[in-house]
Amino acid sequence: MADAKSEALFERAAKVIPGGVNSPVRAFRAVGGKPVFVSRGEGAYLYSANNTKYTDFVGSWGPLILGHAHPAVVEAVTKAAAHGTTFGAPTELEVQFAEKITELYPSIEMLRAVSSGTEATMAALRVARGFTGRDVIVKFEGCYHGHADFLLVKAGSGAATLGVPDSAGVPTGAAGNTTTLPYNDIPALRDFFSARGHRLAAMIVEPVVGNMGCVPPEPGFLDEIVLLCKKHGAVSIFDEVMTGSRVARGGMQERAGIKPDMTCLGKIVGGGLPLAVYGGRRDIMEKVAPLGPVYQAGTLSGNPVAVSAALAVLDRLDEKLYAHLEAISARLQHGLEEAIAKSGEGACVQRVGSMLTLFFRKGPVKNWTDANGSDTARFGKWHAEMLARGQYWPPSQFEAAFVSGAHSMEDIDRAITAAGEALAACR
Repeated sequence: MADAKSEALFERAAKVIPGGVNSPVRAFRAVGGKPVFVSRGEGAYLYSANNTKYTDFVGSWGPLILGHAHPAVVEAVTKAAAHGTTFGAPTELEVQFAEKITELYPSIEMLRAVSSGTEATMAALRVARGFTGRDVIVKFEGCYHGHADFLLVKAGSGAATLGVPDSAGVPTGAAGNTTTLPYNDIPALRDFFSARGHRLAAMIVEPVVGNMGCVPPEPGFLDEIVLLCKKHGAVSIFDEVMTGSRVARGGMQERAGIKPDMTCLGKIVGGGLPLAVYGGRRDIMEKVAPLGPVYQAGTLSGNPVAVSAALAVLDRLDEKLYAHLEAISARLQHGLEEAIAKSGEGACVQRVGSMLTLFFRKGPVKNWTDANGSDTARFGKWHAEMLARGQYWPPSQFEAAFVSGAHSMEDIDRAITAAGEALAACR
């Protein structure tokens, strides 16, 4: 339950901001509570408006792989801001940033910086359409790629389903060329290409889904996407806004040994500031203005403050950090599984690297149909019990939790103890 100051702030916010929040999941409606208003973050911890301390497993929804207010990032931002926050003109920092991204992601030969993951996916798909001269795009059920009109599509079950808008205010025509397929279903993937592959501009996928909870790809699924796109002249796009530099320095494509045609990045590669990237093969990216006919622009894109934060983070992504993340994330997974077994709860834990989800249903969870079978009411009760024990967990069954380099093994053990107590309290 939120503290008194948070509740007072929420009441004020509700009068001037829709739902009292600037992004829907922050409202805690999915867990039946009221949001915690944050006053500051330090390392692995958040402090509420009432100065209550929480161990943070949200990490601003993924960007904070080094934890809150890392000294090097704060120093970089402060130094950059002292010289100017934005110029609307090229800077050397942008070049350094682009060079660093291409070093980490060999599949990206050229890139463009933007200010959000939504911008990145929207632009990447526009470029793919401009490159192929085709209109149809495919996304997968349960994958979220931002709030562009043509991506807010409700997925069907089973076979491919033509797009139907999943938000008021989205014209039916905007989603008319968006097709959805079930995640991890290779036969459905092959059937689509057999029937409509010649019309496909691009196929976009979260290589590890984080927006229906953490759902890893089945063996061969990502390979099949890339191979079939290549065979049919379509563009394969990995949306690694969440997984980029999270599950490995070079994202899931490094971990899986796969090179998509295009990649979208954000969160970690933005250093915790509004910065994202889309990029890929040189011949595709040369279609972007001013080189080519596909227009995309942004006043604040690649601004020096965000780029400086990004470089400060990217320069610290070393083997030691990922070894630490793997060790403590594995400990959290196993501890949660032990707590589940002890409680007798019908639940499972799924993890890839330092992102994971406790699903309130028996596993494995392979797709949206599986995830949607979770007991969200029980998750809401568990979430409230975790919050009461100082554990700040994502306020939705369908969002992944994140571990940072600032978490210690002691933090993880306290979280495991709290999770066991919370499970017992939910009986």
